[in-house]
Amino acid sequence: MADGTLTEGTVLHADLDAFYASVEQRDDPSLRGRPVIVGGGVVLAASYEAKARGVRTAMGGRQALQACPEAVVVPARFAAYTEASRAVFEVFHDTTPMVEGISIDEAFLEVGGLRRIRGLPSTIATQLRADVRARVGLPISVGVARTKYLAKVASAVSKPEGMLVVPVERELAFLHALPVERLWGVGKVTSAKLRDARIVTVGDVAEMFESELVQLLGSGAGRHLHALAHNRDPRPVQTGQRRSSMGAQHALGRGEHSPAELDLVLLTLVDRVTRRMRESRRTGSTITIRLRFGDFTRSTSSHTLARPTAHTVTVLDVARRLLASRSGAIKEKGITLIGVSLGSLDDQPAQLALPLDVTSGAELDDVIDAVRNKFGGAAVRRAVQLGETDPGAAPHLPD
Repeated sequence: MADGTLTEGTVLHADLDAFYASVEQRDDPSLRGRPVIVGGGVVLAASYEAKARGVRTAMGGRQALQACPEAVVVPARFAAYTEASRAVFEVFHDTTPMVEGISIDEAFLEVGGLRRIRGLPSTIATQLRADVRARVGLPISVGVARTKYLAKVASAVSKPEGMLVVPVERELAFLHALPVERLWGVGKVTSAKLRDARIVTVGDVAEMFESELVQLLGSGAGRHLHALAHNRDPRPVQTGQRRSSMGAQHALGRGEHSPAELDLVLLTLVDRVTRRMRESRRTGSTITIRLRFGDFTRSTSSHTLARPTAHTVTVLDVARRLLASRSGAIKEKGITLIGVSLGSLDDQPAQLALPLDVTSGAELDDVIDAVRNKFGGAAVRRAVQLGETDPGAAPHLPD
């Protein structure tokens, strides 16, 4: 139809721009327009001014400052980011009841049922962006499309602080022109395999038989990419679901890392994850560590407790044992990434689990949380963390 009512998809992907850095620039006017790096030992977030100079998330702090010496480095303020996220999600829920949160700074929104009262999806998206800017003071990008996957791609292409509508009749033309790295699941290794085979765009993937992709990439990855290249994504926007796991990860530089350094990274990650769980009043029973070795191979190890917990020392004890079980591979191959997550999440109160001592109970965790909430995350640190940068300042692992 001429008015376009049949050409717009009804899925919105809303994604805050450089979220942590944008919160810092919002709260400190002196940082606006300047390159900002959040996090010291590793880049947790970078403003677009810093990104333009080559700074990237998860980059080492020293490397980031070499790329952008004039950058302003600020410590992470997770309480501020949590509060900003809550305010933004209030805007999302005021826009539509159909909101599926993906992470602290992005969500899918289904607006198909609002056409008569709110207008076209593009009109709703425009108002959403204006509301987030007016009510929360943060920039946000929005993609509008027929599927969740394509809406997410559209929001990424529209950044920073943009909006992109992909008409239904043009979705394949838009998708096929993109570089192959825009496909979900295409990282450095898969990208290299595809480009070695002269597959450089999503359109190139779409022209292949599924069996050819399976032979090149394996069954799971081949079928997954073949479906996405044809914009086959039947997943609806789902509401009322809570994340099934919480985690954090830290990328390590190449070279040797002492057991003490790895233990510090592990401790900081566990401390961060268990604090987030306590803040959300959740517990978990499955503790998992994920490792990436120097040869790009990966390892995942898990242990399930008899009872769910959110106690730092309990989780740390298990995580240390899991890490120790991979010490041979670490020594042989080197290690470039450590990740920790708690799964099988529950809403029941935490219960004590082994090891039991006077420092592992909920009382100590509660006191530490209270001090950090009042005076900041760096107000209380363990002895081994004194004088060290924070290696745990990294985005949480995907659910």
